[in-house]
Amino acid sequence: MSVCPCLCMSPGLSMTAAAQTQELFRCADAVCFDVDSTVIREEGIDELAKFCGVGDAVTEMTLKAMGGSVSFHTALSERLSIIKCSREQVNKLITDHPPQLTPGIKELVEKLHQRSVKVFLVSGGFRCIVEHVASQLSIPLHHVYANRLKFFFNGEYAGFDESQPTAQSGGKSRVISMLQEEYGFRNIVMIGDGATDLEACPPASSAFIGFGGNVVRQQVKEKSSWYVSSFGELLKELEKI
Repeated sequence: MSVCPCLCMSPGLSMTAAAQTQELFRCADAVCFDVDSTVIREEGIDELAKFCGVGDAVTEMTLKAMGGSVSFHTALSERLSIIKCSREQVNKLITDHPPQLTPGIKELVEKLHQRSVKVFLVSGGFRCIVEHVASQLSIPLHHVYANRLKFFFNGEYAGFDESQPTAQSGGKSRVISMLQEEYGFRNIVMIGDGATDLEACPPASSAFIGFGGNVVRQQVKEKSSWYVSSFGELLKELEKI
């Protein structure tokens, strides 16, 4: 099977590189979305921290992680050690403050599904929250890759599953490589807002699309050959077919 060349690290925003990335998106047979600040408007771990009363300390660590100044595993471990959420708190957060979908994502996923494009959610967030998002978007739960929280029998926080690839720096790239191997995709595209999304290629995915609809991270914007501010831009691209 031939594989399209990866174009995500092209310098600047040349029209040629952007046009090539747009073409790769139009012919994708699989699209992987980041979740926090991409598919949903908020950062799930920050919302959980605020719900547990430790928002400020955790938000600062999240910014460092998304900017790439500390390893993702270190940031995740340190943030969770501050939050120490119980199973009850997580469930109550989802019930009382469900994740807010970014405008246009539902329509975009529906369009991709209509075109028989496989859609995956690849997140450094928590599976219990991401599965809720997947259900809203009619994405099969076996297409979800995210971190798993662990709890003791009494429901108190017991850590997280460190064996998950999404718990490590470079984890999203490993997930995409796994998908390539399992499904034999010719052309898989990653869309996200953060440094961990940018890591997804090369060489794992065919192209990376930077998303700035909720938050703009300068490093990602500068290194994306195609950077969009809304999912409407992606929908318009699919309408060209």
